[in-house]
Amino acid sequence: MYQTLISTSQLSTCLADPSWVVVDCRYDLRNKEWGFEQYLAGHIQGAVYASLSKDLSGPKTATSGRHPLPAPESITNTFSQLGITRDKQVVCYDQDTGMYAARLWWMLRYLGHAAVAVVDGGFKKWTLENKKIQSGLDTNPSVTFSGSPQQHKLLDTKQVMHGLARSENLLVDARAPERYQGVSESLDRAAGHIPGAKNYFFKNNLDSDNMFLPPAVLRKQFSAVLGDTPPEKTTMYCGSGVTACHNLLAMEQAGLSGARLYPGSWSEWSNDPARPVEREPNHSS
Repeated sequence: MYQTLISTSQLSTCLADPSWVVVDCRYDLRNKEWGFEQYLAGHIQGAVYASLSKDLSGPKTATSGRHPLPAPESITNTFSQLGITRDKQVVCYDQDTGMYAARLWWMLRYLGHAAVAVVDGGFKKWTLENKKIQSGLDTNPSVTFSGSPQQHKLLDTKQVMHGLARSENLLVDARAPERYQGVSESLDRAAGHIPGAKNYFFKNNLDSDNMFLPPAVLRKQFSAVLGDTPPEKTTMYCGSGVTACHNLLAMEQAGLSGARLYPGSWSEWSNDPARPVEREPNHSS
């Protein structure tokens, strides 16, 4: 059973296995239809498609973040439509970094499905190796997915605020340093970060070819940020609950299990001007 990452070579030997479900998660925040268009043009043989905005996010509201976590019954329905049952090995991929595939990875684990892995290097590596692709639309027969939300895997805004007041939870921000510092903000209402949060940019998990770093290296990097805080007392967030999942995947790969996700992330937190905002001292205006 694959539970974190899978290589392109490992996947290529299992594509004909009927107990496997492959999901294409390619997406572009600037063009919501790009991923599906790319999928139709060419995808890994037998892969079905899941869109971040349509399948892996719930309806956006005036108080929510940009990509709200869907209600459990909606997630269950999506997984059923993708053909996922408890005995299926799920493999997901996106264009290269794994940032969108990691969202599906985390959602499956949130519903109690452990047999899910992200393709290391994504579709880019698959095509660079001249592995077989096909065009058009693939679907799986609709099934009944059974799973239960693992509520200990996430925190909502109220819980984050409560933990902030009691200093009982380490927050780690997965966004680029300039957004964390408050130097620039092109997506959300305010610039800066949740007070007390540390910064660990999700791309620090990858090498120059967008392959995940070795587990020992990841463990060393995360340990430098976490210090004496155990993973189960750590909560990851980002802009909208997507790249934070990449950090959670990398931590799992590094053997640091138990960290939680704040799905609303900065886009939800910053939606309310009454919530406190922190910036680096030299970026306070």
